[in-house]
Amino acid sequence: MLDHIDMEIIRCLQNNSRMQWKQIGEIVHMSGVAVANRIQRLEELGVIEGYTVRLNEKLLGNIFCIFVIVMIKDYKHTKFQEFIQEHDEIKEAHRVSGEPCFILKVQVPDHNRLSKLLDDILFFGNYKINISIGQYK
Repeated sequence: MLDHIDMEIIRCLQNNSRMQWKQIGEIVHMSGVAVANRIQRLEELGVIEGYTVRLNEKLLGNIFCIFVIVMIKDYKHTKFQEFIQEHDEIKEAHRVSGEPCFILKVQVPDHNRLSKLLDDILFFGNYKINISIGQYK
């Protein structure tokens, strides 16, 4: 389905989704038009679902990155999923196998905002937190 050229195009777009087709073509030894055709095919296949912007959360004031492990009680999974969608400070949410039900990646500007969010999570179940002290990838 995908060949090594498709994979290289994907890598280019992952590094910079605004990269010009001509620039990508120079890397994969194709014309810009050929690259555009490949990208369109990748989009149609659903391999490329969309394009996004990566933000520096610290420069936006969200200096704390916290991983919250949530154990849901009383089968409140659906309501908790709605709660997740309503809170912008929850950057990622994964439903996982094993003992915890969810692992959340949270970015907040201060301890007060974190405390408020954790208090709200208590309605759904118990939690444990881990604060990031450095990101390496």
